Amino acid sequence: MAPPYETAQGDVACTGGGFGSYLFGMSKTIASQAAEENNADNIKEPKLGWMIGFLFLVSFVGLFALVPLRKVMIVDYKLTYPSGTATAHLINGFHTPDGSERAKSQARTLIKFSMASYLWGCFQWFYTAGEGCGFGQFPALATLSELPQVFIAIAIILGDGVYKFAMVLMRTVSAIAAASTEKKKFFGALPVSSDDRPISGKDAATPTPSFDDARRTEFFLKDQIPTSVAIGGYVAIAAISITTVPHLIFPQLKWKHVLAVYLMAPVLAFCNAYGMGLTDWSLASTYGKLAIFIFGAWAGESHSGVLVGLAACGIMMNIVSTAADLMQDFKTGYMTLASPRSMFVSQVVGTAMGCVVGPSMFWLFFKAFDGIGTRDGAYLAPYALIYRNMAILGVDGFSKLPSYCLVLCCAFFAGAFALNVAKDVAPAKVARLVPLPMAMAIPFYIGSYFAIDMFLGSVVLFVWERADKAQADAFSYAVASGLICGDGVWTLNQALLSLGNVKPPICMKFLSRSVNYKVDGFIEKL
Repeated sequence: MAPPYETAQGDVACTGGGFGSYLFGMSKTIASQAAEENNADNIKEPKLGWMIGFLFLVSFVGLFALVPLRKVMIVDYKLTYPSGTATAHLINGFHTPDGSERAKSQARTLIKFSMASYLWGCFQWFYTAGEGCGFGQFPALATLSELPQVFIAIAIILGDGVYKFAMVLMRTVSAIAAASTEKKKFFGALPVSSDDRPISGKDAATPTPSFDDARRTEFFLKDQIPTSVAIGGYVAIAAISITTVPHLIFPQLKWKHVLAVYLMAPVLAFCNAYGMGLTDWSLASTYGKLAIFIFGAWAGESHSGVLVGLAACGIMMNIVSTAADLMQDFKTGYMTLASPRSMFVSQVVGTAMGCVVGPSMFWLFFKAFDGIGTRDGAYLAPYALIYRNMAILGVDGFSKLPSYCLVLCCAFFAGAFALNVAKDVAPAKVARLVPLPMAMAIPFYIGSYFAIDMFLGSVVLFVWERADKAQADAFSYAVASGLICGDGVWTLNQALLSLGNVKPPICMKFLSRSVNYKVDGFIEKL
């Protein structure tokens, strides 16, 4: 799992700032460690005022980016959004009617697996959290080299996301044309209305929704957020950002750069939200890295391309991250029969809090400890240096990329597109066996340990469904929700232990037979 600052994610309703990645990568501390481009035009020192202002200007746009597509993502595509579903099951478990034995059983299952996951997290820390300890020693579980995997992941994700976005757009245009013929209102034909026709697949093959799903859909679509408000909000905030960010915060960043980011962002936000719905992973940092290369190369070395790339990365990451987080919240609201408008307002409030709390906590941390980001300091901020080096590479253009990198990217992009076409045109029995490109892309970026976890979980669920499908359908979400909740609760404890500089008492190591003999021999001589 990528570090919290790397993913630029906060809690469900709080924005993150990339304080350990692109933002700190602008500083003089990190620039002095880079090979080149450490001049004053490519440096901006962290200050509390401009960090808060920057987050306020760029974070709220993402909240409006995907509101018109919430029905598509939640109702039509029926995306899982595992964390949102886990939260919903936890909430529903606390409000179970006395007569619902199944719901109470689901709540008990969730609590049991929450405790199991929590204890497993505690075990892992107790034995293997030290440097050089634990499962991270296995070469097979190490993350791949940074640059090639990023581009391959981006190619697959974009191929899948662009295809899905194009399908939604085509069906929307078709619906608009049909509505025009029938003299209906323009927005009444969009796939965000209360019309329950699926946006993908064959209508005749769509199963009749259960009573619970029908009730949830009714509540979810009852409290509408007008499409005009969403589009108007996006345009208005984007206009303010385009005007103020280049003039007040990053003079090196031109208004046309910011405009280009906001034109690209809705498509990439859709890709990120779709991927999160499938896998629970926000790949905001991946899209941010894409922005680094695009806008760094656009500005060029002679026009502060390093700082331009990092700033564009920050704008893109905040937009796609908050858009996906909001869709996660909508899933929770859908499952708990909560008002979408209240969820949207809560996200706005949480984002505003994050724009202040996040930079303030970083600033206190930055001022409280000496040598943050330096090679000799306790906190190295390695991702900040990685992001800056990527920006330096970006200003040199595609010529500096590894051999055949663009060829591989084109091949994987076309492959993701082809898999989607095959899935749509194949018979249902064959289509269910076609893999999802978005899910395939995650291990390229996150690392093989994620793929192993997902593979084991999928095998367990497959066997469970074979043994007792009714029970698996009833309790699999509760089990998954418990594991997610337990892992999240342990993360809070781990953060507190880390702040207190508490080290685990035992280091578990895995050695080869020959090395183990040498260690035993050395110990015997003591």
